[in-house]
Amino acid sequence: GINAEYGDASFQSKSLMRVGFNLGINPQDYDVAALSDEDLQYSAQFGATDIVLQSYGAGGIIPGDSRWELEDILRAKRRVESYGLNLLAFENVPTRFYEDVILGGPKRDEQIQNMIYTIRNIARSGVKIFGYNWMPSLVWRTSRREPIRACALSTAFDYSHPMVTEAPLTHGRKYTEENMWKNFEHWLKIITPIAEQEGIRLGIHPCDPPVPELAGIPQLFRSFESYKKLIEMVPSHSNAIEFCQGSFSEMQGDDIYHMIEYFGSRDKILYVHFRNVDGQVPKFKEEFVNTGYVDMYKAMKLYHKVGFKGVFVDDHVPYTIGDSPWCHRGRAFANGYMQGLIEAVQKQANE
Repeated sequence: GINAEYGDASFQSKSLMRVGFNLGINPQDYDVAALSDEDLQYSAQFGATDIVLQSYGAGGIIPGDSRWELEDILRAKRRVESYGLNLLAFENVPTRFYEDVILGGPKRDEQIQNMIYTIRNIARSGVKIFGYNWMPSLVWRTSRREPIRACALSTAFDYSHPMVTEAPLTHGRKYTEENMWKNFEHWLKIITPIAEQEGIRLGIHPCDPPVPELAGIPQLFRSFESYKKLIEMVPSHSNAIEFCQGSFSEMQGDDIYHMIEYFGSRDKILYVHFRNVDGQVPKFKEEFVNTGYVDMYKAMKLYHKVGFKGVFVDDHVPYTIGDSPWCHRGRAFANGYMQGLIEAVQKQANE
């Protein structure tokens, strides 16, 4: 059968820390969801054990105009499992599903009910992690073709760039940080008890880039202090963090190693976007996993030290010569690097 064909007996499949891939976004059009059999087979061939299925912007990896049905979720789950892979998490729903929840718009209450319905269905499918964000304007970069090592291409951000300073308001007016926090607290106090009932954990992704404001929208989750506020607002095992190490590393003045240790020791890290950058806001560029300012070996040792038992995904990687739009070559490099670090750290700890 297919499961036997794609069965994994690698070192990392037996380990507590392990490697996966995030799939679901069409690299040529982020508003279109895409999950190919080739990418699932690729993931299995390169030793992944887990998959995170992503949605972004207008594109949903599961069909639906305002919510997801259980049978559609189960269909996607069975497809992932047919390659011997575990569906670890769903990451995001289309922004339109809960935009008024974020901004306090007229459809807020209706959208909350639809999000409850969707999250219940995710949990009842057997997927126990849902990652989401509080970024109605999504991820910003001022360059998507920034040359790095040997002219590989990566993304970059500069808070002083005219693309930022002269950007029109994305949602018609300026929103206040106070109101955005009020909207978030309203949501969190409703959804956390639901998540507890269903046995699912919810994790929020940092704002990327983690700057104070973009085009009239305050970027709430931009600092260590904002994440302390998150976990203290509703103390619960179900209220946790989608730990994008790249975005946490971009946070101005914050110590990435301290944040790994602080949140990891409190069992708040659901899974990790294990990527690197060359510096912090107001200006940074993404790097190869082993060439940014963060010592990734030191980071991996800290995850092990705090007892993290979860999955690392590459998130996104530089574009290298001859690569595909999804960066299969770059992802193979990052994946192998992560597997090597995990094996080294775990075996050294047992010596």
